[in-house]
Amino acid sequence: MADLPPERLHTCPPFTYVGVDVFGPWQIVSRRTRGGQAQSKRWAMLFCCMSSRAVHIEIIDSLDTSSCINALRRFFAIRGPAKQIRSDCGTNFVAAAKELGLSQQQPDFKVQNFLSQQGCSWIFNPPHASHMGGSWERMIGLSRRILDAILIQENIQLTHDVLCTLMMEVTAIINGRPLVPVSTDPESPFILSPSMILTQKVGVAPPHRDFTDKDLLSRQWKQVQALADRFWRRWRQEFLPTLQVRQKWRDSQRDLKEGDIVLLKDSQAARNTWPMARITAVFPGRDSKIRKVELRTSNQGSERVFLRPVSEVVLLLPND
Repeated sequence: MADLPPERLHTCPPFTYVGVDVFGPWQIVSRRTRGGQAQSKRWAMLFCCMSSRAVHIEIIDSLDTSSCINALRRFFAIRGPAKQIRSDCGTNFVAAAKELGLSQQQPDFKVQNFLSQQGCSWIFNPPHASHMGGSWERMIGLSRRILDAILIQENIQLTHDVLCTLMMEVTAIINGRPLVPVSTDPESPFILSPSMILTQKVGVAPPHRDFTDKDLLSRQWKQVQALADRFWRRWRQEFLPTLQVRQKWRDSQRDLKEGDIVLLKDSQAARNTWPMARITAVFPGRDSKIRKVELRTSNQGSERVFLRPVSEVVLLLPND
């Protein structure tokens, strides 16, 4: 198992490093007509902070590039510009990153008047590698379960306004979850949650070390800083150690190399008909392990090139 991305371990403002994905859709009542009700679809775009684990959800009315860019603009207007965005290779994300100049091929490009003169890069995970985005994929699963619990009644008629309100309720529930097991220590009665750093409204008692009660009552900025310091102190002491445990993939194996012959997994085909491919390039990580490869396959005389994680290929014949 690879090391965590450095963004997961940075002490930085919320939503500085963001993972994003889209889920849905939901049928809503767009307008009433003489023949009944006109239906339309809505999707949700989820932004997940890589460090504080907070989420932000925006409703979009389509999966095209324009809707994706508009959701990004609303997100940056509320949460501030981000330094890095991670996502899968969805066509709307790739097109939006290319149109905004945030693609990984142009890491030094700065979007003027859009990110307040701060550079932002967009990193794409390889196709068929949902486990590389587990940080925000898990939040999408949690959002779906909360919505299923809220929309338990049958034949409920959603409108755009109702769906937006429900998404805000889902966001509040997720951001109020504890990041670590709730302590029974009377000296630490407060729950470490993303809302603690986002809203500063958890009823934290005034600190008795750095500032006095008089300062906290007269100077609100000091109280805000004290609350933020408390969050990040507990984040380092309690939350970070839980991220170091590797649940699987703990045995070291031979890395794939250029020239290896492999089988390309295809969920749409039977195992006996999986295509055979040759690895043409490998991409080592920070620890020099290979987790992403480029491979070439041939089908009826036409060659195709794919980018896949190593979990999607089966080694047949090593190059050596």
